[in-house]
Amino acid sequence: MNVIKKSFDLGDGRTIEIETGKLAKQADGSVVVKMGDTMLLATVVSTVGAKPGTDFLPLSVDYQEKYAATGRIPGGFLRREARLSDYEVLISRLVDRALRPMFPEDYHADTQVMISLISADKNVMPDCLAGLAASAALAVSDIPFNGPISEVRVAKIDGKLVINPYLSDLERATMEFMVAGSARDIVMVEGEADEIQEEEMVQALKFAHDAIKVQCAIQEELTIAVGKTQKREYNHEEHDEVLKEQVYTATYDKVYLIAKSGLGKDERSASFKSILEEFVATLPEDATDLTKYLAKVYFHDVQYDAVRNLLLNEGIRLDGRETTQIRPIWSEVNYLPAAHGSAVFTRGETQALTSVTLGSKSDEQMIDGAFINGYQKFILHYNFPGFSTGEVRPNRGAGRREIGHGNLALRSLKKVLPEGTDNPYTIRVVSDILESNGSSSMATVCAGTLALLDAGIKLKSPVSGIAMGLITDEKTGKYAILSDILGDEDHLGDMDFKVTGTKNGIVACQMDLKINGLSYEVLVKALNQAKEGRLHILNEMNKTISAPNEDLKPHAPRIVTLTIEKEFIGAVIGPGGKIIQEMQRETGATISIEEVDNKGVVEIFADNKAAIDAAVGRINAIAAKPEIGAIYNGKVKSIMPFGAFVEIMPGKDGLLHISEIAWARLETMDGVLKEGDKIDVKLLDIDKQGKMKLSRKVLLPKPEKNEAPKA
Repeated sequence: MNVIKKSFDLGDGRTIEIETGKLAKQADGSVVVKMGDTMLLATVVSTVGAKPGTDFLPLSVDYQEKYAATGRIPGGFLRREARLSDYEVLISRLVDRALRPMFPEDYHADTQVMISLISADKNVMPDCLAGLAASAALAVSDIPFNGPISEVRVAKIDGKLVINPYLSDLERATMEFMVAGSARDIVMVEGEADEIQEEEMVQALKFAHDAIKVQCAIQEELTIAVGKTQKREYNHEEHDEVLKEQVYTATYDKVYLIAKSGLGKDERSASFKSILEEFVATLPEDATDLTKYLAKVYFHDVQYDAVRNLLLNEGIRLDGRETTQIRPIWSEVNYLPAAHGSAVFTRGETQALTSVTLGSKSDEQMIDGAFINGYQKFILHYNFPGFSTGEVRPNRGAGRREIGHGNLALRSLKKVLPEGTDNPYTIRVVSDILESNGSSSMATVCAGTLALLDAGIKLKSPVSGIAMGLITDEKTGKYAILSDILGDEDHLGDMDFKVTGTKNGIVACQMDLKINGLSYEVLVKALNQAKEGRLHILNEMNKTISAPNEDLKPHAPRIVTLTIEKEFIGAVIGPGGKIIQEMQRETGATISIEEVDNKGVVEIFADNKAAIDAAVGRINAIAAKPEIGAIYNGKVKSIMPFGAFVEIMPGKDGLLHISEIAWARLETMDGVLKEGDKIDVKLLDIDKQGKMKLSRKVLLPKPEKNEAPKA
């Protein structure tokens, strides 16, 4: 074995090690990245040659966590790792989005990157090492790649910026971003923050980029050490320069005019298609399939150049808007009468129908991953059916796109949810995209905010979101920043930068770049332009609803939270759960109880007030502490020669001594009281053993000295 290792310091004494030459040597490239006890194995394989007719990079990136890495056995019947969890999909997407723009545009070979968590340090998060591991595997291979790149997590903890913080420290973070880039540029950003300002975000990105540069330099050293500076030769595209010139000459001016006409999405698409069909009809009858295929490829290039030139030279967008102009917005709440909260949000040709459902603690989502496990009480699901873009597409469940877009909306909304006892509900938000022409994830954020307000959830502040675009010309240095981009502007542009926030600051963002050389000057301008757009959209939302409804919907379930002493938890539950099950059965409420900070926190969940009141009364009766001096209507439980035991609370008996029954002296208990009698008694004292002394006679009129006492 020719094992090669490289390591570097994060600047605070923590080190990261990259090793190659020991594991998975039949892959085109493989490395093990280690930080603490966390170890990732990354491999990359790329076929020699591309499939005919492929004009894109068939790249697949899979991140998977082995349960053995954390000393756990998977759940389920099979007891083995199954399909990727949402958490693993999100990490796969982070790596994919960082790697994809760095491959040569004409490289079309099937390429697979696999990253496995093979050992886990409970305090070292693996996701911030996955991009480094994937890039390092490419660095030690002969696969063409315009890297290296790396990914880091940057967080502000106790007022200081930290790279790849420990999991235990991340709980105190006021911002957290995953940042990917090369030594030259940032290519991907995703994260969340506590309503920070634009300048603070830029500062964090610069700090992260400095760390990325160090990690890229180490990978370059690794490439030299393994002797992979010369990458494989390839030819994945066939070209016909004469045909290309013919396509440009025949179609460019027509495409430019259509782009300038301000047509709607469908009309514009149909017009572009008609231009292409007209050109293909002029080709010789014996034109090969390759010629027709290349004509389509070159026509796409025509569209790309025409749309960008129109914007850079004349400042005209596809739908006729100015660069900072937001499409028309309308919204409505309480659209679904049976939902606990609902909203429709429409911006241009993008529309989201969003619902809110309130549930109890038993509805929390269980997260059972190798590294991340526990329960989640805020759930957001994003659905993107084919009809939203006028397509026929089978419904096969949520794909990576749906999971990624939903996660961005979830990050945004969870930042403004009330905390602790102010939010006892498990909340599920479902966003169904009914129309899509750009930034449906931002429509989900806006519709989600409106639906939560409609449901009566006391948000800290409403959230809006906007997608920003960028068109650049490296030759002339011209650029244009676009607010509220269309789908075509995303597809033909250089940047997709989504920013969400409240009136006070940024709460989440997601940025993907397709070009090299985004300066911080342009980034700052884009953020400031995004702020103006966010506030405009927020103002439009406020016209529909600006504050949470005062109360939940009449048909929405209610939750009452009680805090009881720890000693009463067992009494509420009962032996084998007998008492709590009986209460749920008889009242119709759902009751959960857990110990928090040496107290019992009881949640009572029901869809009607009567059920909640009944359950509250029974729990209060069990958990209440008897008070000396208080008067109780008790029930005689048993008769003794020396008095009677009276139950003043469920499960709490006190002694009513024969001398405390009446002012008259009683010689015997015969005929005085019987079991089941209801009598008023006063609690006189509780001794050190918890025994209660009761009195009935103190509640009776005291006879005069010359008057015979009455029993």
